[in-house]
Amino acid sequence: MTDSRAPRSQRPRSRPVIALDGPASSGKSSVGAAVAAALGLRFFDSGLLYRALAWAAIDQAVDPSDGPGVAALASSVAVEADEDGRLERVVIDGREVSAEIRTPDVDRVVSAVAGAPAVRATLLVRQRQLVEAGGIVVAGRDIGTVVLPAADVKIWLDASAEERAARRALERGIDPASAAGRAILDDLRRRDRADEGRAIAPARPADDAIHVLTDGNTLDQTVAAVIGAAATRLGATAGGADE
Repeated sequence: MTDSRAPRSQRPRSRPVIALDGPASSGKSSVGAAVAAALGLRFFDSGLLYRALAWAAIDQAVDPSDGPGVAALASSVAVEADEDGRLERVVIDGREVSAEIRTPDVDRVVSAVAGAPAVRATLLVRQRQLVEAGGIVVAGRDIGTVVLPAADVKIWLDASAEERAARRALERGIDPASAAGRAILDDLRRRDRADEGRAIAPARPADDAIHVLTDGNTLDQTVAAVIGAAATRLGATAGGADE
């Protein structure tokens, strides 16, 4: 397998790798998919793998905090591309579970699954295999820092917890000001603390990441900001390579 940490100069400029990181519900999936479509690239949300394992653990009655036990389920998980090249179809033991992995039950245990060293080690290999051909936007929390530290472009997509919780509530038809809406905010803050505080691959921006704050933005505005940032970084890198 090609090492994803190879020098940027060894990767063709027409096949850039863009790492799009950020906290939970910061819009990485929707923004990343739109950016990839606009730039003619593939798209992969690395969180799908962690959600898939969380769902599999629930389905198989495996304790989500049992890292080795959950990691052992990875061989049953497949991620497939749709007709647009988005790696977003999740199949477990031959059954498509793309919708089932996006439920509150999975939300509650995915941080425990993602924090297990055995799980992260197993999925690190899977993620690098999925993106080694390049020409892709990869969304996650540690893509620019751990998974693909030599990505051509690194973006940290951020928004306040309140903004992110309101978006998630509205997606589920819930009033953000209701008890259910406040519960989503509390759960999101808990996930932020878990993701930022874990010993292995904590969620944080890479030192050379471009920060894009999305509070108050429409989706189109955020997509335009990310595309602009990517174009600037790719242009600067290409210019430096030509000197």
